[in-house]
Amino acid sequence: MLQPELKLRRDKIRSLMVSQGIDAALITCNANLIYTYGCVVSGYLYLPLHSPALLFFKRPNNITGEHSFPIRKPEQIVDILKEKGLPLPTKLMLEGDELPYTEYVRLAGLFPDAEVVNGTPLIRQARSVKTAIEIEMFRRSGMAHAKAYEQIPFAYYPGMTDIEFSIEIERLMRLQGCLGIFRVFGRSMEIFMGSVLTGDNAGYPSLPGGADKTPLKEGQSVMVDLGGNFNGYMGDMSRVFSIGKLSEEAYTAHQVCLDIQEKIASIARPGIPCEMLYNTAIEMVTQAGFADKFMGTGQQAKFIGHGIGLEINEAPVLAPRIKQELEPGMVFALEPKIVLPGVGPVGIENSWVVTNEGVEKLTNCNEEIIELS
Repeated sequence: MLQPELKLRRDKIRSLMVSQGIDAALITCNANLIYTYGCVVSGYLYLPLHSPALLFFKRPNNITGEHSFPIRKPEQIVDILKEKGLPLPTKLMLEGDELPYTEYVRLAGLFPDAEVVNGTPLIRQARSVKTAIEIEMFRRSGMAHAKAYEQIPFAYYPGMTDIEFSIEIERLMRLQGCLGIFRVFGRSMEIFMGSVLTGDNAGYPSLPGGADKTPLKEGQSVMVDLGGNFNGYMGDMSRVFSIGKLSEEAYTAHQVCLDIQEKIASIARPGIPCEMLYNTAIEMVTQAGFADKFMGTGQQAKFIGHGIGLEINEAPVLAPRIKQELEPGMVFALEPKIVLPGVGPVGIENSWVVTNEGVEKLTNCNEEIIELS
Protein backbone atom coordinates (compact mmCIF):
# COMPACT_ATOMS: atom_id res chain seq x y z
CA MET A 1 0.00 0.00 0.00
CA LEU A 2 1.21 3.52 -0.75
CA GLN A 3 3.18 5.05 2.11
CA PRO A 4 1.36 8.43 1.88
CA GLU A 5 -1.94 6.60 2.48
CA LEU A 6 -0.56 4.77 5.51
CA LYS A 7 0.94 7.99 6.87
CA LEU A 8 -2.45 9.69 6.49
CA ARG A 9 -4.12 6.93 8.51
CA ARG A 10 -1.45 6.92 11.20
CA ASP A 11 -1.64 10.69 11.50
CA LYS A 12 -5.42 10.45 12.03
CA ILE A 13 -4.69 8.24 15.02
CA ARG A 14 -1.89 10.52 16.20
CA SER A 15 -4.17 13.57 16.16
CA LEU A 16 -6.55 11.76 18.51
CA MET A 17 -3.65 10.63 20.69
CA VAL A 18 -2.62 14.26 21.15
CA SER A 19 -6.06 15.15 22.45
CA GLN A 20 -5.72 12.52 25.20
CA GLY A 21 -2.06 13.10 26.04
CA ILE A 22 -0.98 9.72 24.67
CA ASP A 23 2.57 9.63 23.33
CA ALA A 24 2.72 6.12 21.82
CA ALA A 25 0.57 3.19 20.71
CA LEU A 26 1.40 -0.48 20.37
CA ILE A 27 -0.81 -2.11 17.74
CA THR A 28 -1.09 -5.85 17.10
CA CYS A 29 -4.68 -6.80 16.17
CA ASN A 30 -5.25 -7.77 12.54
CA ALA A 31 -7.73 -5.11 11.39
CA ASN A 32 -5.71 -2.34 13.01
CA LEU A 33 -2.48 -3.64 11.46
CA ILE A 34 -4.14 -3.59 8.04
CA TYR A 35 -5.23 -0.02 8.70
CA THR A 36 -1.84 1.25 9.90
CA TYR A 37 0.65 -1.05 8.12
CA GLY A 38 -1.28 -2.27 5.09
CA CYS A 39 -1.31 -6.01 5.81
CA VAL A 40 -1.42 -8.57 8.60
CA VAL A 41 1.82 -9.68 10.23
CA SER A 42 2.64 -11.55 13.38
CA GLY A 43 4.10 -8.71 15.34
CA TYR A 44 3.57 -5.16 16.57
CA LEU A 45 3.44 -1.69 15.08
CA TYR A 46 4.85 0.84 17.54
CA LEU A 47 3.36 4.24 16.76
CA PRO A 48 5.08 7.11 18.60
CA LEU A 49 3.65 10.59 18.48
CA HIS A 50 6.66 12.45 17.09
CA SER A 51 8.76 9.91 15.17
CA PRO A 52 8.24 7.28 12.46
CA ALA A 53 6.31 4.11 13.19
CA LEU A 54 8.38 1.01 13.88
CA LEU A 55 7.43 -2.55 12.92
CA PHE A 56 8.51 -5.36 15.22
CA PHE A 57 7.76 -8.63 13.44
CA LYS A 58 7.95 -12.36 14.08
CA ARG A 59 6.52 -13.62 10.80
CA PRO A 60 6.98 -13.38 7.86
CA ASN A 61 10.73 -13.28 8.33
CA ASN A 62 11.60 -11.51 5.07
CA ILE A 63 10.43 -7.98 5.88
CA THR A 64 13.03 -5.33 5.21
CA GLY A 65 13.20 -1.59 5.73
CA GLU A 66 14.78 1.07 7.90
CA HIS A 67 12.00 0.93 10.48
CA SER A 68 11.45 -2.86 10.60
CA PHE A 69 12.98 -5.11 13.26
CA PRO A 70 12.75 -8.92 13.59
CA ILE A 71 11.99 -10.14 17.12
CA ARG A 72 11.24 -13.45 18.83
CA LYS A 73 9.25 -11.99 21.73
CA PRO A 74 7.74 -8.59 22.59
CA GLU A 75 10.18 -8.02 25.46
CA GLN A 76 12.80 -7.18 22.82
CA ILE A 77 10.86 -4.08 21.79
CA VAL A 78 12.04 -2.01 24.76
CA ASP A 79 15.70 -2.90 24.18
CA ILE A 80 15.49 -1.87 20.52
CA LEU A 81 13.82 1.45 21.41
CA LYS A 82 16.67 2.17 23.84
CA GLU A 83 19.31 1.18 21.27
CA LYS A 84 17.79 3.63 18.80
CA GLY A 85 17.84 6.39 21.40
CA LEU A 86 14.06 6.72 21.41
CA PRO A 87 12.29 7.81 24.58
CA LEU A 88 9.99 5.32 26.29
CA PRO A 89 6.35 6.41 26.48
CA THR A 90 4.88 7.99 29.57
CA LYS A 91 1.33 7.26 28.38
CA LEU A 92 0.86 4.23 26.16
CA MET A 93 -2.30 2.93 24.51
CA LEU A 94 -3.06 -0.72 23.82
CA GLU A 95 -6.03 -2.35 22.10
CA GLY A 96 -7.76 -2.99 25.40
CA ASP A 97 -11.15 -4.00 23.99
CA GLU A 98 -9.60 -6.58 21.66
CA LEU A 99 -6.52 -8.13 23.26
CA PRO A 100 -6.78 -11.21 25.48
CA TYR A 101 -6.20 -10.32 29.11
CA THR A 102 -2.89 -12.18 29.34
CA GLU A 103 -1.47 -10.44 26.27
CA TYR A 104 -2.66 -7.03 27.46
CA VAL A 105 -0.95 -7.56 30.82
CA ARG A 106 2.23 -8.77 29.13
CA LEU A 107 2.46 -5.80 26.77
CA ALA A 108 1.61 -3.32 29.51
CA GLY A 109 4.38 -4.85 31.59
CA LEU A 110 6.96 -3.91 28.97
CA PHE A 111 6.60 -0.29 30.08
CA PRO A 112 6.25 -0.41 33.89
CA ASP A 113 6.70 3.35 34.29
CA ALA A 114 4.05 4.26 31.70
CA GLU A 115 0.37 4.90 32.22
CA VAL A 116 -1.37 2.33 30.01
CA VAL A 117 -4.81 3.13 28.57
CA ASN A 118 -7.34 1.46 26.30
CA GLY A 119 -6.85 2.77 22.78
CA THR A 120 -9.51 0.71 20.98
CA PRO A 121 -12.19 3.46 21.00
CA LEU A 122 -9.65 5.96 19.67
CA ILE A 123 -8.56 3.70 16.80
CA ARG A 124 -12.16 2.89 15.92
CA GLN A 125 -12.94 6.60 15.87
CA ALA A 126 -10.08 7.20 13.44
CA ARG A 127 -11.22 4.31 11.25
CA SER A 128 -14.85 5.49 11.18
CA VAL A 129 -14.02 8.26 8.68
CA LYS A 130 -12.59 6.71 5.55
CA THR A 131 -9.86 8.09 3.31
CA ALA A 132 -10.34 8.68 -0.41
CA ILE A 133 -8.54 5.43 -1.21
CA GLU A 134 -10.72 3.48 1.22
CA ILE A 135 -13.88 4.95 -0.35
CA GLU A 136 -12.65 3.90 -3.79
CA MET A 137 -12.20 0.36 -2.44
CA PHE A 138 -15.83 0.46 -1.28
CA ARG A 139 -17.00 1.61 -4.72
CA ARG A 140 -15.20 -1.27 -6.41
CA SER A 141 -16.57 -3.72 -3.87
CA GLY A 142 -20.09 -2.40 -4.39
CA MET A 143 -19.88 -3.00 -8.13
CA ALA A 144 -18.61 -6.56 -7.69
CA HIS A 145 -21.25 -7.22 -5.03
CA ALA A 146 -24.04 -6.03 -7.32
CA LYS A 147 -22.71 -8.03 -10.25
CA ALA A 148 -22.88 -11.23 -8.18
CA TYR A 149 -26.40 -10.45 -6.95
CA GLU A 150 -27.61 -9.92 -10.51
CA GLN A 151 -26.82 -13.59 -11.19
CA ILE A 152 -28.82 -14.92 -8.21
CA PRO A 153 -32.04 -15.74 -10.13
CA PHE A 154 -30.07 -18.08 -12.40
CA ALA A 155 -28.78 -20.04 -9.39
CA TYR A 156 -32.26 -21.12 -8.29
CA TYR A 157 -34.04 -24.35 -9.18
CA PRO A 158 -37.30 -25.75 -7.73
CA GLY A 159 -36.96 -27.97 -4.69
CA MET A 160 -33.90 -26.20 -3.27
CA THR A 161 -33.34 -25.72 0.43
CA ASP A 162 -32.10 -22.46 1.87
CA ILE A 163 -28.61 -23.88 2.41
CA GLU A 164 -28.38 -25.18 -1.16
CA PHE A 165 -29.40 -21.75 -2.42
CA SER A 166 -26.91 -20.09 -0.08
CA ILE A 167 -24.06 -22.29 -1.34
CA GLU A 168 -24.79 -21.35 -4.95
CA ILE A 169 -24.89 -17.65 -4.09
CA GLU A 170 -21.66 -17.90 -2.12
CA ARG A 171 -20.11 -19.45 -5.24
CA LEU A 172 -21.25 -16.47 -7.32
CA MET A 173 -19.73 -14.10 -4.78
CA ARG A 174 -16.42 -15.95 -4.75
CA LEU A 175 -16.29 -15.93 -8.56
CA GLN A 176 -16.57 -12.13 -8.43
CA GLY A 177 -13.56 -11.99 -6.13
CA CYS A 178 -15.13 -12.05 -2.67
CA LEU A 179 -12.39 -13.12 -0.26
CA GLY A 180 -14.72 -15.10 2.00
CA ILE A 181 -13.03 -13.61 5.08
CA PHE A 182 -15.27 -11.51 7.31
CA ARG A 183 -13.95 -9.55 10.23
CA VAL A 184 -16.19 -8.50 13.07
CA PHE A 185 -15.59 -6.48 16.24
CA GLY A 186 -16.56 -7.77 19.67
CA ARG A 187 -16.34 -11.06 21.52
CA SER A 188 -20.11 -11.60 21.35
CA MET A 189 -20.18 -11.42 17.54
CA GLU A 190 -19.48 -14.10 14.97
CA ILE A 191 -19.92 -13.81 11.24
CA PHE A 192 -19.81 -15.91 8.11
CA MET A 193 -20.50 -14.98 4.48
CA GLY A 194 -24.04 -14.02 5.38
CA SER A 195 -27.64 -15.14 5.67
CA VAL A 196 -30.19 -16.63 3.31
CA LEU A 197 -33.45 -16.44 5.28
CA THR A 198 -36.85 -17.71 4.27
CA GLY A 199 -40.24 -18.02 5.91
CA ASP A 200 -40.41 -17.97 9.68
CA ASN A 201 -36.66 -18.60 9.99
CA ALA A 202 -36.24 -14.87 9.52
CA GLY A 203 -37.84 -14.30 12.91
CA TYR A 204 -34.93 -15.94 14.73
CA PRO A 205 -31.48 -14.48 15.39
CA SER A 206 -29.39 -15.43 12.34
CA LEU A 207 -25.90 -15.25 13.86
CA PRO A 208 -24.03 -17.51 13.94
CA GLY A 209 -26.57 -19.85 12.39
CA GLY A 210 -28.39 -18.91 9.21
CA ALA A 211 -29.54 -21.40 6.60
CA ASP A 212 -30.59 -24.75 8.08
CA LYS A 213 -31.95 -26.90 5.20
CA THR A 214 -35.38 -25.25 5.23
CA PRO A 215 -37.12 -25.91 1.87
CA LEU A 216 -37.86 -22.87 -0.27
CA LYS A 217 -41.65 -22.93 -0.50
CA GLU A 218 -44.28 -21.33 -2.70
CA GLY A 219 -45.58 -18.08 -1.24
CA GLN A 220 -42.53 -17.39 0.90
CA SER A 221 -39.87 -14.72 0.58
CA VAL A 222 -36.15 -15.35 0.52
CA MET A 223 -33.83 -12.62 1.75
CA VAL A 224 -30.21 -12.80 0.60
CA ASP A 225 -27.96 -10.88 2.99
CA LEU A 226 -24.39 -11.82 2.11
CA GLY A 227 -21.52 -9.54 3.02
CA GLY A 228 -19.07 -8.59 0.33
CA ASN A 229 -15.36 -8.50 1.08
CA PHE A 230 -13.66 -8.04 -2.24
CA ASN A 231 -10.50 -6.19 -1.21
CA GLY A 232 -10.45 -6.19 2.57
CA TYR A 233 -13.38 -3.82 3.07
CA MET A 234 -16.77 -5.12 4.15
CA GLY A 235 -19.78 -4.27 2.01
CA ASP A 236 -23.34 -5.07 3.03
CA MET A 237 -26.35 -5.60 0.77
CA SER A 238 -29.68 -7.43 1.04
CA ARG A 239 -32.18 -8.26 -1.68
CA VAL A 240 -35.50 -10.10 -1.52
CA PHE A 241 -36.68 -12.89 -3.81
CA SER A 242 -39.92 -14.85 -3.82
CA ILE A 243 -40.98 -18.38 -4.62
CA GLY A 244 -44.03 -17.61 -6.72
CA LYS A 245 -46.20 -14.67 -5.76
CA LEU A 246 -46.33 -13.26 -2.24
CA SER A 247 -49.23 -11.77 -0.33
CA GLU A 248 -50.22 -8.17 -1.04
CA GLU A 249 -49.11 -7.35 2.50
CA ALA A 250 -45.57 -8.44 1.61
CA TYR A 251 -45.32 -6.11 -1.37
CA THR A 252 -46.79 -3.28 0.70
CA ALA A 253 -44.31 -3.87 3.52
CA HIS A 254 -41.43 -4.03 1.06
CA GLN A 255 -42.44 -0.68 -0.40
CA VAL A 256 -42.53 0.79 3.11
CA CYS A 257 -38.88 -0.24 3.54
CA LEU A 258 -37.96 1.29 0.18
CA ASP A 259 -39.73 4.49 1.22
CA ILE A 260 -37.79 4.54 4.50
CA GLN A 261 -34.53 4.11 2.59
CA GLU A 262 -35.44 6.94 0.22
CA LYS A 263 -36.37 9.25 3.10
CA ILE A 264 -33.21 8.48 5.10
CA ALA A 265 -31.07 9.02 2.01
CA SER A 266 -32.74 12.39 1.43
CA ILE A 267 -32.02 13.74 4.91
CA ALA A 268 -28.70 12.04 5.76
CA ARG A 269 -25.81 14.47 5.52
CA PRO A 270 -22.90 15.70 7.63
CA GLY A 271 -24.05 16.98 11.01
CA ILE A 272 -27.19 14.83 11.23
CA PRO A 273 -27.30 12.76 14.47
CA CYS A 274 -27.64 9.01 14.03
CA GLU A 275 -30.65 8.84 16.35
CA MET A 276 -32.56 11.24 14.11
CA LEU A 277 -32.30 8.81 11.21
CA TYR A 278 -33.46 5.93 13.41
CA ASN A 279 -36.38 7.92 14.79
CA THR A 280 -37.43 8.90 11.28
CA ALA A 281 -37.58 5.23 10.28
CA ILE A 282 -39.62 4.33 13.38
CA GLU A 283 -42.11 7.12 12.71
CA MET A 284 -42.61 5.95 9.13
CA VAL A 285 -42.97 2.24 9.89
CA THR A 286 -45.34 3.00 12.76
CA GLN A 287 -47.53 5.16 10.56
CA ALA A 288 -47.58 2.35 7.99
CA GLY A 289 -48.74 -0.17 10.61
CA PHE A 290 -45.69 -2.46 10.64
CA ALA A 291 -43.93 -1.34 13.83
CA ASP A 292 -44.44 -4.73 15.54
CA LYS A 293 -42.70 -6.50 12.64
CA PHE A 294 -39.91 -4.00 11.95
CA MET A 295 -36.39 -5.41 12.26
CA GLY A 296 -37.77 -8.70 13.57
CA THR A 297 -40.76 -9.97 15.48
CA GLY A 298 -40.16 -11.69 18.83
CA GLN A 299 -36.76 -10.04 19.26
CA GLN A 300 -36.49 -6.80 17.33
CA ALA A 301 -33.14 -5.27 16.48
CA LYS A 302 -32.95 -1.72 17.81
CA PHE A 303 -31.03 -0.18 14.93
CA ILE A 304 -31.53 0.46 11.22
CA GLY A 305 -27.91 0.64 10.12
CA HIS A 306 -24.28 0.30 11.09
CA GLY A 307 -20.88 1.48 9.97
CA ILE A 308 -18.76 -0.78 7.79
CA GLY A 309 -15.08 -0.86 6.98
CA LEU A 310 -12.33 -3.35 7.68
CA GLU A 311 -14.90 -4.91 10.01
CA ILE A 312 -18.61 -5.41 9.37
CA ASN A 313 -19.72 -3.52 12.50
CA GLU A 314 -17.95 -0.20 12.77
CA ALA A 315 -19.12 3.27 13.75
CA PRO A 316 -21.51 4.96 13.25
CA VAL A 317 -24.57 3.03 14.46
CA LEU A 318 -28.00 4.28 13.41
CA ALA A 319 -29.82 3.58 16.65
CA PRO A 320 -31.78 5.33 19.42
CA ARG A 321 -29.85 7.59 21.79
CA ILE A 322 -26.79 7.60 19.51
CA LYS A 323 -25.88 11.29 19.40
CA GLN A 324 -22.90 10.82 17.06
CA GLU A 325 -23.24 12.97 13.96
CA LEU A 326 -22.51 11.85 10.42
CA GLU A 327 -19.23 13.08 8.92
CA PRO A 328 -17.98 13.15 5.32
CA GLY A 329 -16.15 9.89 4.64
CA MET A 330 -18.22 7.70 6.93
CA VAL A 331 -19.53 4.54 5.27
CA PHE A 332 -22.57 2.70 6.62
CA ALA A 333 -25.11 0.02 5.75
CA LEU A 334 -28.76 1.07 5.93
CA GLU A 335 -31.14 -1.89 6.37
CA PRO A 336 -34.85 -1.25 7.02
CA LYS A 337 -36.51 -4.68 7.06
CA ILE A 338 -39.89 -6.15 8.02
CA VAL A 339 -40.53 -9.79 8.94
CA LEU A 340 -43.98 -11.18 8.11
CA PRO A 341 -45.01 -14.40 9.93
CA GLY A 342 -45.70 -17.20 7.48
CA VAL A 343 -44.13 -15.28 4.60
CA GLY A 344 -40.64 -14.22 5.63
CA PRO A 345 -38.52 -11.08 5.43
CA VAL A 346 -38.88 -8.15 3.08
CA GLY A 347 -36.92 -4.93 2.90
CA ILE A 348 -33.65 -3.61 1.65
CA GLU A 349 -30.02 -3.09 2.61
CA ASN A 350 -27.43 -1.00 0.82
CA SER A 351 -24.03 0.46 1.59
CA TRP A 352 -23.67 4.26 1.57
CA VAL A 353 -20.86 6.79 1.87
CA VAL A 354 -21.39 10.21 3.44
CA THR A 355 -20.33 13.01 1.11
CA ASN A 356 -20.00 16.74 1.77
CA GLU A 357 -23.59 17.29 0.63
CA GLY A 358 -25.43 14.05 1.49
CA VAL A 359 -24.93 10.34 0.86
CA GLU A 360 -24.00 8.19 -2.15
CA LYS A 361 -25.26 4.65 -2.67
CA LEU A 362 -22.46 2.14 -3.27
CA THR A 363 -24.48 -1.02 -4.00
CA ASN A 364 -26.70 -0.50 -7.03
CA CYS A 365 -28.94 -3.23 -8.45
CA ASN A 366 -32.65 -4.13 -8.65
CA GLU A 367 -34.40 -3.39 -5.34
CA GLU A 368 -37.83 -4.86 -6.10
CA ILE A 369 -38.89 -8.34 -4.98
CA ILE A 370 -37.72 -10.69 -7.74
CA GLU A 371 -39.80 -13.80 -8.39
CA LEU A 372 -37.72 -16.96 -8.83
CA SER A 373 -38.76 -19.54 -11.39
